Amino acid sequence: MYSSVLSVLLMGMLPLVRAPVVQQADLQNLAIAAPMQLPPDAPSALSRLQTRVTASGMVILDLGSSQEMVARNADTRRPIASLTKLMTALIIAERHSMDEWVRVPSDIGSIEGSTADLPANAEFTVGDLLSASLVHSANDAAETLARFHSGSSEAFVAEMNARAISLGLRSTSYANPIGLDDPQQWSTAREQAWLAMFVLRHPEIRERMSTSSVTIHSRQGKSIALASTHSLLRPDSPVIAGKTGTTMGAGQCLLSIVREGSEEYVVVLLGSRERYADMRAIIGALADLII
Repeated sequence: MYSSVLSVLLMGMLPLVRAPVVQQADLQNLAIAAPMQLPPDAPSALSRLQTRVTASGMVILDLGSSQEMVARNADTRRPIASLTKLMTALIIAERHSMDEWVRVPSDIGSIEGSTADLPANAEFTVGDLLSASLVHSANDAAETLARFHSGSSEAFVAEMNARAISLGLRSTSYANPIGLDDPQQWSTAREQAWLAMFVLRHPEIRERMSTSSVTIHSRQGKSIALASTHSLLRPDSPVIAGKTGTTMGAGQCLLSIVREGSEEYVVVLLGSRERYADMRAIIGALADLII
């Protein structure tokens, strides 16, 4: 499936200049613009990230052209923590209106991990629950949406896996809509980058991934203020959108959309020890590419 150059990338981390990523199924419909112009020293500038980034899996793509700039262990299957919520959000955004009302399950208090402390049996709109899932990475909001859509978490997971196959994501498997560690829950840095490129076409998702804080409101009048889990998503940062994920099995995961000049990049970090230090090093390298 991969070209000989992409095969070399699997052996380590090498810059790939002016080569489009492989796309399948629906991913083939992503617009491919002309490759961006790079300065002569771009390969060395990008390759220096090899010694500066702790993430064991990494992909950097130019969002406008789908050009893959850097890859490290990009096809190694590994846990992805709450980056899982990208697929959860995609299914919801494709099938529901943001103003539909959703009742929170009565047993929602048993949900593990990061939550928005949603009151059991309260009603929130799909849009507010999607905001809680993507801005605050709230597991209770994602679980509520999954059950609302499919009737059960198990049925929703089956739809997640079917959607992954339809998108051509052959190295992605889901076991829950939240991102908790599970032997059957994994993906790769490259496929998460592809998925990000696709889901960002939905304004309902991109808007929420670009939001640093949000207040959601129940039909019963309760307000819940939530902050983004992505600490670099702020006005003075080139990070304009993103999603975090952290579990014991996945380590620190980070997906960021970075704007430098007129270019936007998708950056996926999996298995990082210091994801924000990694991200700052990448931002510095991308800034050097602007000519």
